[in-house]
This record gives sequence, C-alpha cells and structure tokens, in this order.
Amino acid sequence: MKFFQSSPTARLFFLIISANIWLGIWLTGFGVAHWWLYILGGFLLFAAVTGFCPGMMITRYLFKES
Repeated sequence: MKFFQSSPTARLFFLIISANIWLGIWLTGFGVAHWWLYILGGFLLFAAVTGFCPGMMITRYLFKES
C-alpha cells in the first residue's frame, strides 16, 4: 500500500504549502479571498495529515514509480 502513502518529506512539503496558502487567505481576509484558495489549502492540509494525495498517486502511476 506504499502506492497510496506519501513519504514524510512530501507530507511536510504539503503542510508548509498549505500553511502558506492559509496565511495568505488570513492576511487577505477570509471574506475577500477567492473560494479556490480554500479548496487548495484544504486539499493540501488533508494530504499532509493523512498522507493520501490523489495527485501524487496519479503521477506515480503515469511515471510507473513504485
């Protein structure tokens, strides 16, 4: 099941990017930021917490990485 689990390095990367997106939303204002930023920030936070990232799964499948 390693195919469905991101490495700790990737999970930390997801967390750092997600934190930057949420910081940008907070600095801009929650009522002013575009809704797409909430999806990206939430998706990356989910990937950091669970280790499951569909984007990583698809790219690993396309490039035949195990």
